[in-house]
Amino acid sequence: MIVEAEGTDIIRIYGSAREVVRILYPPQVLLPVLIITAGYIAGFVLEKVVLAGILRLARKSKWQGDEIIAAGFRRIVLLWGVLAGVYVATLTVALTPAAHDLILKILQVAVILSLTIVLMRVAVGFINHYAEKAKGIFPAATLFINVTKLIILIIGLLVALQTVGISVTPILTALGVGGLAVALALQDTLANLFSGIHIIASKQIRPGDYIKLETGQEGFVTDINWRSTVIKALSNNVSIIPNTKLAASIVTNYSFPEQEMAVLVQVGVGYASDLETVERITIETARQVMKEVPGGVPEFDPLVRYHTYADSSIDFTVVMRVQEFTYQYPVKHEFLKRLRKRYAEEGIEIPFPVRTVHLRERPRAGP
Repeated sequence: MIVEAEGTDIIRIYGSAREVVRILYPPQVLLPVLIITAGYIAGFVLEKVVLAGILRLARKSKWQGDEIIAAGFRRIVLLWGVLAGVYVATLTVALTPAAHDLILKILQVAVILSLTIVLMRVAVGFINHYAEKAKGIFPAATLFINVTKLIILIIGLLVALQTVGISVTPILTALGVGGLAVALALQDTLANLFSGIHIIASKQIRPGDYIKLETGQEGFVTDINWRSTVIKALSNNVSIIPNTKLAASIVTNYSFPEQEMAVLVQVGVGYASDLETVERITIETARQVMKEVPGGVPEFDPLVRYHTYADSSIDFTVVMRVQEFTYQYPVKHEFLKRLRKRYAEEGIEIPFPVRTVHLRERPRAGP
């Protein structure tokens, strides 16, 4: 239907309803739409049926890598179905060579970028998998993951630019010159970035470790990102430490080189106590606590070491062992309760500080 208006009074309508349908829905438009729709349907079927079936089989496999690879293609298969439909549709439409070449380049860039996304997902998946599998050896941190993503993304963008005919050499040159200016402007940021990389690479401070800084902050390392390290204290408070500060600080790592750690408990008994009996009862109590209290190391044989003749007691150290830092608190708690009860049953005295004061009467002056 063609509508012409001359002024405001004359409206001429040409054609019939058949011509209207032919003009609004010409075959050269309808066929490409059907092809793109078919590509979408094909991608949907591959996504929901084929890929879902592969994922189910991968979850049953002993190797988790196939599941990580299959999961990387989620929602990408559907996109590829649409892109394939668009490509086939362009072959059915009369386009100028320039337009056809432009559409082809756009499709190539879309495929390259989608493959880049797949590689990023797979790389991050393997990083997390091996970090969990080799805990304490292969660190999983936000910084390491983000750097991996950035490297893959830059490579994908450079390949895409090279594919569409844009030379990447001038871009790399410009990045090199501009990078110097950026490095001067962002000295602190880059210092934190490289300090974070050094912390991760050294493997001396890892996510999950319990650390204490010389400045007093202590807690579990929950994350190491491009700027700072996040430490969560037992009180559930969070300390955010710049990576440069952490790298330059004296740090005590209670989880390195292993999670297990010794627990030292100071005890004192009266001078009238039989030290052989005290040692035997103390070791029996410590051994029982380490076997029954969660977090203790049952196979470790506790030790007693006498070390001081104090003012009112003979002092000694009881050496036990726990699986990680936080388990020392329930182990100490239960040990002290049981030890006091056993000492009371055996008649062993736990003395409190006693000081004897001798008073002398001064001689009176004069008669």
